[in-house]
Order: sequence, then C-alpha cells, then structure tokens
Amino acid sequence: MAHVASPATPAKDASQVSHVEDGVSPQDVLAGAAARGQSATGYEHLTPWQTASMFRYATLVCFLAAFSAAADCYQVVINSGIIANAGFVHRFATETDATGGPALSSPVLSGWGSTMSVGQVLGMLSLSFVSARVGRKPAMYALWGLLVASVIVECVAWAWPHWLVAKLFAGVGIGGIQTIIPTFWWSIGGVMGTLALQRLNAQNALDYLTPIYTQWAQIGIMGIIYLVVPESPAWYVSVGKVDQAQKALERLNGKVAGYDAARETEALALMAEHERALAVEQRREHWYAIFQGVDGKRTLTTLWTITSQQFIGLTLFGTFGTYFFQQAGLQEPFTITLINASIGLGTVLLTVLAVDSIGRRNLACAGTTVCWLACVAIGVVGVAPTSAASTYVFVAFTCVWQVGLAINGATGWGYIGEISSQRLRPYTAGFSAAVSCIVGIVMNILVPYMVNSIQWNWGLKTGWFYAGVGLPFVVGMWLLIPETTGRSAAELDELFERKIKPWRFHKTETSAQRPIAAVGEKE
Repeated sequence: MAHVASPATPAKDASQVSHVEDGVSPQDVLAGAAARGQSATGYEHLTPWQTASMFRYATLVCFLAAFSAAADCYQVVINSGIIANAGFVHRFATETDATGGPALSSPVLSGWGSTMSVGQVLGMLSLSFVSARVGRKPAMYALWGLLVASVIVECVAWAWPHWLVAKLFAGVGIGGIQTIIPTFWWSIGGVMGTLALQRLNAQNALDYLTPIYTQWAQIGIMGIIYLVVPESPAWYVSVGKVDQAQKALERLNGKVAGYDAARETEALALMAEHERALAVEQRREHWYAIFQGVDGKRTLTTLWTITSQQFIGLTLFGTFGTYFFQQAGLQEPFTITLINASIGLGTVLLTVLAVDSIGRRNLACAGTTVCWLACVAIGVVGVAPTSAASTYVFVAFTCVWQVGLAINGATGWGYIGEISSQRLRPYTAGFSAAVSCIVGIVMNILVPYMVNSIQWNWGLKTGWFYAGVGLPFVVGMWLLIPETTGRSAAELDELFERKIKPWRFHKTETSAQRPIAAVGEKE
C-alpha cells in the first residue's frame, strides 16, 4: 500500500562521491543510475526495524492492509475444515459409508474444492485489471462485497449445490485478496479459523452453523480496514497522477522529521518512467508483455514458488487437511490441524525475523525442499508395516511439512509483490497467483478420490504422488529463484534486464550501489 524507502545502502549526493572508476566522474555514475530508473531518497541506509520506527504511520497502514488477509485464511480454513464436521456431513451428505452413516461423496467434495479454485482464478485475473485501472481501494471494496455474498449464502444453504455457489463467491473474493493484499498475516487467520473449528466441534459436533457465523467478525474487521487505508502512492504514479501521489506520501509520512515527499515521489516517478520507456523501446507496452522477453522470465519466477505449493501437497494437507486426517483414521483431526496451523504461524514469524540474514532465496528453496522430503517420508510410512508408532511418525512429518510450507508461503507471496516490474505488477501478480489456482483445480478434483475411504483410499501412500510430481519443482526452485533481500524495485529491474543468474543476484553490484561503494573506498 504505502511506499517506504527500501532499506538497502546509504544514499549520497553527487558532491559526496569523489571517486568511482578511472575516467568516470561521480556525476556520470549518478546519471547512469538515473538512466536505469534508480535514485536515492536518503533513507536507504535504514534497517527494516529502523524504517518501521521512523515511518510509524506508514508501517501501521501496511500492517493493517496485511492483517486484513487474515480474513482470507480464516474463510479458507472454515470452508475446508468444516467438511469434517459431523453436523455439516449430516446436512449435506449424498452417500452412506461402510457403517451406514452419512458421507460426502468424492464428486461433491471435488466440485466444492475445484469451484473455489475456479473462483480464485476469476478473482485474480479480473480484479488485477480493476486494481490497475481504477485503483487498489476500489478493488478491495469489490472483493469485500464478494466475501460478504459468500458468507450470506453459506448461512442459508441447505443443499450441496447452494454450498457450490458460496464457494464460487468465496473463491473470487479470496483470489482478489491474494492478488492485491500482502498476505503475511494469512497464517493468523488460519490459526483462528482452526481454533474456532476445534473448540466448537468439541462443544457440539453437530453444530456447523456457528463456525460459519463467526466469519462475520472477520468480514467486519476487513471492512473497517479497507475504509481506513489510503490509496497506493505507487499506483497514483503508475497512472500519471503524480500530484496525488505526493499528497498521499505527505499524509503517510509528513510527520517524519526532514521527510521530503517531493523527492520520494520523484524516485517513484523515475522508476515508472524508466519502465514505460523500456516497454516502448521493446514494444511491450500492453498487459500481455508479462509473457514476453525479460518480463516473461519475471512472470515465470514470480509464479514458481507459490505454484510449487500445489505440487508438494498444499491441497492434501491444506484444503483437505482435516478431512485427510479423519479419513486416515486419526482420532482428533481438528486438534492435529490446530497444531499444524500453530506451527505454521510460529514458522512465519521466525521467517520474517530471519529473512534479512538468511535471504529469501535460501529460505524459499529450503522450505520447498523440506515439504518434498516430508511427502517422501509420509509415503514411506504409508507402505511400511503398520504399528502403534505409525500414527506418531505420520503426525510428526505433517508438522515438518507445515514448517516447510510456511517458509515457502512467507517468501513466495512476497515474490508475488516484488519480482515483477511496477508497471506490470497487478497483471503479473494476478496471472501468477491464478496459475497456482489452476493447478489447484486439478488437485481439488483428485485429492478427494485419493483419500476418501469409499473411493481410491490411498491413505498415506498419497505422499508418493506428491513426491513424484513435486521433484521437478523443487529442482526448479534452486535454478530459478533469485535473492531479492535488500534490493529496491529499480535495482531488480536492472538485475533482470542484465540477465544476471538467479544465484548471483546478491553478489552483483547495481548502478545505485556504485557511488556508495566508491564512498566506502574513500572512507
């Protein structure tokens, strides 16, 4: 939402740079940086914590926008976990199991899951255009209205087709959130939703409506946040409304001592103008440039991490996690899901603290690899002789998988917002997130058959499926994902334009760093 100076390296004026290279003046160095859309705002030397302390109001706005994503995960968890609720099963059952009790058929489960994924695709693709054309806030209001509609349908549904409609509305709204809003606090909503399901199921396993009603609290919080947060200054600049961008920055950061909104706006405008000029030069002015040349490579990089989630078990352990645990014969599926969600939240918090020292690339690649290894281990448990210890080993590796996924998600959704160029960001983010959901449609069709005891009944052997399809994506992570920690958007533009290898991003000096390095040599 708000733009805060990137905490990379100290900024200096041309007068402070005495030497850079033989025959190259300081003015030439700074001009070279400007030619690549890079300029200094004076705050590049700040650490993330110093930035948050100095720009307190802008940080609060960003926090509120990110926190609204908790409602996204809350609704996802309620929708996915409630299918293991006895009251819900009794209401929407279309078959009977081996004991003669009510059961949800695999086609119905597949229909619900895939419909929600279809909705996400629609939301990601359509609301990205709304966001780019009319602004972030109108897009937020649109997705909020869709989520309201989904909860209304859920509250009055009494047959499985009604739930199908609710899942479509929910999917479109959630897809919009995942494209427009930073999703750092997504895990908070997951823990809250899982806790609500676990506690309410313990009190009355036949009451499925109360968990649905609790979504109204999340929807209410989200609505208030969307009323409060301002329009993005970066979006104003992207559509040529520079004066409004400066006013927005003044409202956000005007109380910061010595803050120069005009200089910050100039930095945003310089980057936007460079991207536009480059697009014209390469004849890639339109939205479909996300599939062409360097921008095409950036799109592939953007989508790879989160799409990999689908191939390392997201639908199995996430969407159908509680149901999977129930079908696998675990006695407390809601409790196990709560444990996993809590582990995921803790991992996300640790990831945020460690990302600057370890690096996004290392975390993203390691997290994805951990998930894959956990799938292999669960597959091994599935074919090993059954014993009393099998259940504990299985649960332990689901926890390990959750750690890996939390790291993948915390970094992957960050890549959604920072890998693409500012000019194409709404389109790249929407398409990249949609690709993941398109794969999710297929997985939502297959997984209910894999784990349903009255269908294929693969049980823990499902781990081998994900071990097989996930391996190419794990390898691709190490070959494709770059290090972006400490890089500004303009620096990333340069690194991609220069076609630097992903594993060399953090070692490569950019035009913005050259005068700083020269000052360091002098000192």
